[in-house]
Amino acid sequence: MTVLKVEDLTKDYGSFILNKVSFSMEKGRIMGFIGRNGAGKSTTLKAMFDHVHKDSGVVSFFGLDYTQNEAKIKQRVGFVGGGIDFYGRKKLSLITDVYRSFYENWDDAAYKRYMTMFSLDESKTPLKLSQGMKVKYALTLALSHHAELLVLDEPTSGLDPVSRRELLDVFLSLQKSGVSILFSTHITEDLEKCADDITYIKNGRIIASGDINAFKDAYAVVHAQAFTDQQQKFLIGVRQDKSGSSALIKAEDAGKLPLPCSKAALDDIMIHMERE
Repeated sequence: MTVLKVEDLTKDYGSFILNKVSFSMEKGRIMGFIGRNGAGKSTTLKAMFDHVHKDSGVVSFFGLDYTQNEAKIKQRVGFVGGGIDFYGRKKLSLITDVYRSFYENWDDAAYKRYMTMFSLDESKTPLKLSQGMKVKYALTLALSHHAELLVLDEPTSGLDPVSRRELLDVFLSLQKSGVSILFSTHITEDLEKCADDITYIKNGRIIASGDINAFKDAYAVVHAQAFTDQQQKFLIGVRQDKSGSSALIKAEDAGKLPLPCSKAALDDIMIHMERE
């Protein structure tokens, strides 16, 4: 079952264009939405929910057009955007009461479980929370109404390594119960631990979207003191380091270059592609 389909999503700011972004997600999958800062990740996610007015394109959740079924879809989707901000002087308990009233399937037991898991205190106000704790609270709200799809903008940003690992464990646990998760990030290490699929955006365009292992297997990294002109035509994004140079190549071209070659990690692919 397709839980999310984005078709030709476009937004023109003049200096930046989100250019016909298209990708889809299947039920029960975890998808990482990757790209460097400014590539269009947040704009895409906001445009999906009309937080940014798109110029064109169609976004559907569970086969339902978002513009026609916004209220119904919001009951089934949890969205945590970047730049999380709450009423700074209101207690979390009061903010929760407001959120609780919006959702038909609100689960107080789940809410208390996540508050405990993330060591959150209802008597505190957002002004007394670190950015990482604000992220945890926003996630708690999103997780407490049994959302079938979670869409999260940089959820691990600002979290320490232990908290990031705990959050990824939560993702994997939710996936086992059938929840689908789309989250944007520039921390590729997190994706290696939990993602089934990736969608890679560069300068407002989708470069690739699909199974993460198939994506990584399509590339390799070659190393040399210097690359010849003949070799250059196979290279994607040459990078200099202390031992010489490295470059990304298509895995199918590995046999054409008599050079030391290694498997490409997701980080390797991003770094080299951004130098292309």
